[in-house]
Amino acid sequence: MLVPAARAHPPLQLFVDLTPEHGVLRPPPGTYGGPVTLTRPITLDGQGAVILDGGGEGTVLSVRAGGATVRGLRITGSGSTFDGVDAGLLVEADGVVVEGNTVEDTLFGIHLRKANGNTLRSNHISSRGTDPNLRGDAIRLWYSHENTVESNEVHDSRDLVFANANDNRILGNDIRDSRVGMQFVFAHGNLVQGNNLSANATGIMALYSNDLTIRANRLWNARHHSGAALAIKESSGVVLEDNEVVHCAVGVQASSPTHAESVLKLTGNRFAYNDVAMYFYGEKGGHLIHGNRFEKNFTDIAVSHPHAARGNDWRGNLWDNYAGFDRDGDGIGDVPHEVHAYADRLWMDRPLARFFRGSLAMELIDFLERLAPFSQPEPLLSDPAPRMR
Repeated sequence: MLVPAARAHPPLQLFVDLTPEHGVLRPPPGTYGGPVTLTRPITLDGQGAVILDGGGEGTVLSVRAGGATVRGLRITGSGSTFDGVDAGLLVEADGVVVEGNTVEDTLFGIHLRKANGNTLRSNHISSRGTDPNLRGDAIRLWYSHENTVESNEVHDSRDLVFANANDNRILGNDIRDSRVGMQFVFAHGNLVQGNNLSANATGIMALYSNDLTIRANRLWNARHHSGAALAIKESSGVVLEDNEVVHCAVGVQASSPTHAESVLKLTGNRFAYNDVAMYFYGEKGGHLIHGNRFEKNFTDIAVSHPHAARGNDWRGNLWDNYAGFDRDGDGIGDVPHEVHAYADRLWMDRPLARFFRGSLAMELIDFLERLAPFSQPEPLLSDPAPRMR
């Protein structure tokens, strides 16, 4: 009879059960079998030389003791059940520190469930499988508040999910080659700062999540046709500032504000080499867009309705295609920067025309329409004080 791999290894639970409360467990280097559950506040330190193998069943390591610490482990071999949220590490307690671990070949990586005030720091997390939709989430917070998620490295996973999870701090993480870098759903008051998100289908998505601050992140190479670097929907009090958005299909995708509180504030961001820097859908504007830089984008602004961008508050942005001058040398253009719906924007009304963007034929039509318009072009936006430098 074949013995499951995890059962072929000595069970780590025995060592855990012999460790006194507030004690430190440093198992001898080697591979140990799971599953393991911490029910007392101890420090489990693998020192980078301990492998914990779940043998392909359930969750590998569960922490149910507040104040516990898990560090220096290589956790692998969870089950494959989505309904059961089989994970490498499950935290169901407060004040837990999880740092310096490697979680690989698991369905979900680290799962916090009704767990508050925890720290996830400097962990390396990857999932299993090749189709991003069939992987589990690298980090999943569910009804978990005031946690710190910092300096983790995530790759080849599905999403980082914050569901009904408020006032968390997500700082300095590196997330690449996944489906959605971060996804906030009914998650309020979170701070997202200093993260690097690359080659994900979508960078950061916020749905019905209020009072988010998304600051000083670098989002690049989000090239999926249905994704965006930053996608915001039905969320109030969201601040996007000092982010760098480079080489994405869409930089920012946002719905029209439904009321005054749902206005976005976009300040100090850089949008460069994107297909579309900003895309607004809906029938009215209202967002505040000040002091941003638009450089070498194929299209700076796209809309589903002319009023979606026209009604925004544009001021002090730097436009690389601004055609005015600064004769008084105050750093502000003498005339407003205006964007009209010429032939280069036909694809917004006729998506099939996207195929011809950049072609000689479209460039010629666009040139002729700008030279001698057949009709008054639709104004999309006006920045009354464009920056020159």
